[in-house]
Amino acid sequence: MVMAQQALSVTSIIGDRLALGIGLSHKPVIEKQYGYDFDKPVRHLKEYLEVLNPQLRDEPVRFEGETLAGRNPSLGLDAPVPQVLVAALGPQMLRLTGRLADGTITWMTGNKTLADLTVPQICGAAEEAGRPKPRVLAGLPVLCTDDIDAGMERASKVWQMYGTLPSYRAMLDHEGLAGPEEIAIVGNEAEIKDRLQAAFDAGADDVIVAEFGGDPDQRHRTRAALASLL
Repeated sequence: MVMAQQALSVTSIIGDRLALGIGLSHKPVIEKQYGYDFDKPVRHLKEYLEVLNPQLRDEPVRFEGETLAGRNPSLGLDAPVPQVLVAALGPQMLRLTGRLADGTITWMTGNKTLADLTVPQICGAAEEAGRPKPRVLAGLPVLCTDDIDAGMERASKVWQMYGTLPSYRAMLDHEGLAGPEEIAIVGNEAEIKDRLQAAFDAGADDVIVAEFGGDPDQRHRTRAALASLL
């Protein structure tokens, strides 16, 4: 309910430009860092959306679930309803997102996985639920450089942690990749353009880029390469 208030407060100012991104995080973060139970994460997200969505539509909510409850009148905020995007990767999460949200934001997910898992699962569930085609936003690490070996070495260091988290590890395994560095787009301007286009060809509607240059020159070159594609 607080999330809905915050989102609608923003859209009351900027209009319908906000896309609200939410996700489950990861078991080590939720349990060790915050002290919450990470049991039944898919059910928890379903119940979270069943409270969040009506509040975003300025409707009252009366909900009693297994992992949470929500009882609140309508918020009384006359504001555009933002799109809700979920960090959904696996089949259960994708199908839930297709039924109850507006799209997904992926990470550590390659083009094969986008084409044969992400897009069919989320779009199929949305169609079954009579909802519009959901957005698929592909998050990709990008570094513009001519030194591919050094760029891949940096990618391995920067993104190594993601290979240890089960949800991302599953995406890398589905893609047949050994580590996160193999997802990273490392190359010159033309190679970056081709690799990003491949993500669109695999079914992404948008890409979200995480640049990871090791020095100001690399960062500037990467950003300039991306800006040239706009």
